Amino acid sequence: MDRIIRTITSDGSLMASAIDSTDLVYTAQRLHGLTKTSCAALGRLLTGASLMGAMLKGEQATLTLKIAGDGPLGGLLALADSRGNVRGFVDNPQVELPPKPNGKLDVSGAVGAHGRLAVIRDFGSGEPYSGQVELVSGEIAEDLTSYYATSEQIPTVCALGVLVDREEGRTLLAGGLLIQALPGADDKALDRLEVNISRLESVTTMLAKGLGPEEMCQAALSGFQVEKLDEFQVHYVCNCSKERIARALLTLGAGELAGLPLNEQGLVETVCQYCNRKYYFSKEELLALTEAARKK
Repeated sequence: MDRIIRTITSDGSLMASAIDSTDLVYTAQRLHGLTKTSCAALGRLLTGASLMGAMLKGEQATLTLKIAGDGPLGGLLALADSRGNVRGFVDNPQVELPPKPNGKLDVSGAVGAHGRLAVIRDFGSGEPYSGQVELVSGEIAEDLTSYYATSEQIPTVCALGVLVDREEGRTLLAGGLLIQALPGADDKALDRLEVNISRLESVTTMLAKGLGPEEMCQAALSGFQVEKLDEFQVHYVCNCSKERIARALLTLGAGELAGLPLNEQGLVETVCQYCNRKYYFSKEELLALTEAARKK
């Protein structure tokens, strides 16, 4: 079962969160029919969103990560709640690229090294907070690190990993680590953290060795006294329903609604972009939606 652990050093200088996101990435791969490369890209974004979402305060708060790169994957989106549950999609899930010379999946080539990363926090009241930065590599973890440094001026280390079977392409392991310096961090604490990070193995290597989120945080904060803040399970969760899809259809406007094509059964077929679940609307339901859109 996927879990997030959030920890803090006893001196209040550093925070570290770690996640085993294997199940939720596998669920996303199954729902969207992801290739090895698209799974690694979307899996990293979902994992990062889960870690960042779990830092939000307020049960109704949500976090959205959007990447618009110049690579063949097109846009990627991940949406997380304050418990770290996530959902997301990629525009072109069937994209597959040859591995890099070192054998690793070419995520940056698929995402694109040029484009923008947007981070949107919605706390359930008031205007959402939004920040954008240019992509620095398309590797996603580096781009999230750059976002924190550029947009929020928070020294951050982000590591994300997705390991897939080279033959079958199935997700084997996925996880992430997010470490941040707090206002009380002094040079000694930052120097110690830098040494720890230089010695840290990749997230998927640690998971393959049997390390869980607790051990990953301890490795990142070696030499510090560490206290656990909280722990909870996380899942790939889509909250779609026919009512939500109907509300989304209303935004199309009366003219476009009236022009939606009917299938052989005389129904309008819609598909949730997060989970690919299909919903059907009869001609009568479509007419009612069209009338409601006119009144709006």
